[in-house]
Amino acid sequence: MRRIAVVGAGQAGLQLALGLVADGHSVTLVADRTPDQVRGGRVLSTQAMFGPALRIEAAAGLDLWADEAPSVYAVRSALCVPPGVKALEFTMTLDEPAQSVDQRIKLARWLELLAERGGDVRFRSLDREGLRELARRHELTIVAAGRGELAEVFERDRRRSPFDRPQRNLTCLYAHGVGSPDPATEPRARMHALPGLGELYLQPALTLSGPCAILLWESLPGGPLDAFGDHPAPEVQLARMRKLMAEYLPWEAELWAEAEPTDAGAGLSGAVTPVVRRPVAELGSGVDAVHVLGIGDAVVVNDPITGQGANSAARAADAYRRAIAEHGDAPFTADWMCRTAERFWQQHARHGVRLTADLLTMPEHLQGVFAAAAEYDEVARRLANTYVEPSDHAAWLATPELTSAYLDSVRASAGSFARSSDGG
Repeated sequence: MRRIAVVGAGQAGLQLALGLVADGHSVTLVADRTPDQVRGGRVLSTQAMFGPALRIEAAAGLDLWADEAPSVYAVRSALCVPPGVKALEFTMTLDEPAQSVDQRIKLARWLELLAERGGDVRFRSLDREGLRELARRHELTIVAAGRGELAEVFERDRRRSPFDRPQRNLTCLYAHGVGSPDPATEPRARMHALPGLGELYLQPALTLSGPCAILLWESLPGGPLDAFGDHPAPEVQLARMRKLMAEYLPWEAELWAEAEPTDAGAGLSGAVTPVVRRPVAELGSGVDAVHVLGIGDAVVVNDPITGQGANSAARAADAYRRAIAEHGDAPFTADWMCRTAERFWQQHARHGVRLTADLLTMPEHLQGVFAAAAEYDEVARRLANTYVEPSDHAAWLATPELTSAYLDSVRASAGSFARSSDGG
């Protein structure tokens, strides 16, 4: 049994803490809010969990809402140009269903579950000195807090951080009463891209009051869609969204005519700067120095445009749990921490960072992929499942040459099939 502390009660921190308790370790988790405060607060994210993350949760016995949350197999995507015209439209099919559970439900229940299973859960805020004292009392301390002073103990990795400012301003809203363009195909996610303006994503989800729709509005800073910087209340937020939809996405505005926020905490607005931080921080100096290891948003923050946040956090928690188990009784040195984090970076995190950067900047070869997806189902399916498994980005989206070679092979295969069908 090892004495391990986890700071932060998000997807990565709680999942890891629960896994370590299940493995027989003595775990202290520090959270800044109680379960009731989480449930009664504002929405935390627009999480959509893909197949690999859902399997990790299921294997750990943490998929408590699998039978209640809507299962989503497809994303209906459209490229839109002002004033309110669809330039192209296609469906991206997932090989495995995705699900979204309001993190107010998930994280509050996981906090309770951790205490029930023997974890030492402490509700308090920590500053840098408090973190150092915690680390001195434990064999390993892992920081899963991605905001505020504790995240700042981890130095920004300039070489791996693609941006130094937010690329989108964000607003999300959980709503009931959102219509469907084709009820026979539901539940299905929807994505609208407005070049030079931003993106709109809608996904079915489970919230405190049952099934709902989550709308994520990504706007280029300073553009006409950037209308939520004053952090409006959900009712005001919805009114502004309807007005923007009426101008830019009129078919979507019709589906939101009867919508209403799910609750008083249903809205969230802000921005994130995509960043990669060095995963190990030294606190103190000399013989009193201690090291802490970062995980999840403490190390990698992605814009939600590709849905990598919660999925990467789940996979990181699983990877760290396995690394701790494999380490046996050996000391948790700074070198071990660096190797553990670097292994996860190389195997998974770097691909999500690159995919997200490309979707935010839309290089010309990626624009060609979306055009091809509207013509070939094979391309649309592969694009959808690259969100699920971002390591595939390196195989076909990383360079114009790779993309061109793949699209040429798809076109050649389609041409051969057409000639065969014609008897040629």
